[in-house]
Amino acid sequence: MTETPAVAAPPERFNFAQHLLAINEGRAAKAAFIDDTGTLTYAQLQERVRRVAAGLRSLGIRREERVLLLMQDGNDWPVSFLGSMYAGLVPVAVNTLLTADDYAYMLEHSRAQAVLVSGALLPTLNAAMTRAEHEVGRVIVSRPIAPLQPNEVEFETFLQGQRGVAKPATTHGDDPGFWLYSSGSTGRPKGTVHSHANPYWTAELYGKAVLGLHEGDVCFSAAKLFFAYGLGNGLTFPLSVGATTILMGERPTPEATFKRWRGEVGGMKPTIFYGAPTGFAGMLAHPQLPARDAVALRMASSAGEALPAELGERFKRHFGVDIVDGIGSTEMLHIFLSNRPERVRYGTTGWPVPGYEIALRAEGGGPVPDGEPGDLYIQGPSAAMMYWGNRAKTRETFQGGWTQSGDKYVRNEDGSYTYSGRSDDMLKVSGIYVSPFEVEATLVQHPAVLEAAVIGKEDADGLTKTKAFVVLKAGGQADEVELKAFVKDRLAPYKYPRFIEFVTELPKTATGKIQRFKLRELEARRR
Repeated sequence: MTETPAVAAPPERFNFAQHLLAINEGRAAKAAFIDDTGTLTYAQLQERVRRVAAGLRSLGIRREERVLLLMQDGNDWPVSFLGSMYAGLVPVAVNTLLTADDYAYMLEHSRAQAVLVSGALLPTLNAAMTRAEHEVGRVIVSRPIAPLQPNEVEFETFLQGQRGVAKPATTHGDDPGFWLYSSGSTGRPKGTVHSHANPYWTAELYGKAVLGLHEGDVCFSAAKLFFAYGLGNGLTFPLSVGATTILMGERPTPEATFKRWRGEVGGMKPTIFYGAPTGFAGMLAHPQLPARDAVALRMASSAGEALPAELGERFKRHFGVDIVDGIGSTEMLHIFLSNRPERVRYGTTGWPVPGYEIALRAEGGGPVPDGEPGDLYIQGPSAAMMYWGNRAKTRETFQGGWTQSGDKYVRNEDGSYTYSGRSDDMLKVSGIYVSPFEVEATLVQHPAVLEAAVIGKEDADGLTKTKAFVVLKAGGQADEVELKAFVKDRLAPYKYPRFIEFVTELPKTATGKIQRFKLRELEARRR
């Protein structure tokens, strides 16, 4: 691993929530978070974190037990996340775009003892709880929109009367701190367990050392806090330097994003914006794209999917600032390979982040020469501890000190790296993994569909979208609109195929296995 002598390791006894509160004690009146309802100062953050910790302990939840965090981005999110960690509990932050079936699985898998949920998501949670065998003791509802049931309590009511925990739980840097769920090519999501020390390392090695964040920055992330990328952007990094974060509960549409860029929420304009290539493409194509002098951006960051060079160059021409593109993962918590604010090479993912080591390996495990694709492995201090309850996948991904990413990369002569695809069939669509198998399995549930195959198809901006090749049954009838709606009704909305092509047969091996690579070759010839 690259030496980083300037970065001291956290002490053996280390509670990450307490660490963030302690380094910001001198910023009591400063805004820590701004959402649509108002401003949360650093003093209020500290008080509310301690009250959440006290409230969760009062429910009888014990050290290292899990609490599910199903909340839209807003001031209650960081309070809930850090309050859980402060109490020595383990928050499980989950995607707000999933289905009741997904949440039922996560409740059972995590054995969550309580749920902190946004009022708008409460109906979906209730549907999940009726399907899950595991029983949740208490549901704490942020900003309810309907009358609550006996086992539900409003967030502010929950905090009232709590004196606040005076001291944090005595945790160690290697103790479980929180979970994030990572998608897989097959099967259920994997509960990725991160330690209390892991976010400390990402803030020190990337937020400070690479991005150069400082307390004068105002951060705004299109990626939500439940993503590993968004968690660093909107919580870990800004709180580690005493900066301010703008949080947005709604979808990051161009209109909603521009509203924050112009300072129309909370009166502050972001200096740092974190997005994904699909979002940048939509904004640059939007007729209301703000002028350069209407925003205060000094830098933009991108991750989630490879950034096409043309998008970065267009953004730079319009705003006069670069998009700093990098790659991270749920397993590594944040970015480990990145361009630099002072050194951007568009079309590449940049250079290894100091403190992380990168290796490209051939199928047999040996090294590959520059210019040839290899499987990407990472070694660094922020790697997850395990996948909870999944020993086989843990061993497959976490190999000694190395983490297998599932991506293929090429190393260039200047030491930068260029993305070369996935090692499996997983697709990154708008920065979120989509399993082709899951979409295919849903399509074939339609009574008119015989079989289906899903691949990635590049759009006009060079970004990957899902395309399904569908074979209908003899006499079966269905059109593109109907099948898209069918998938949307059964899976998270972002998983539906953007393109559908009806074919008479799919290419297969002699044993009947669908050959997706031939469909990918077909699409490549059409471009």
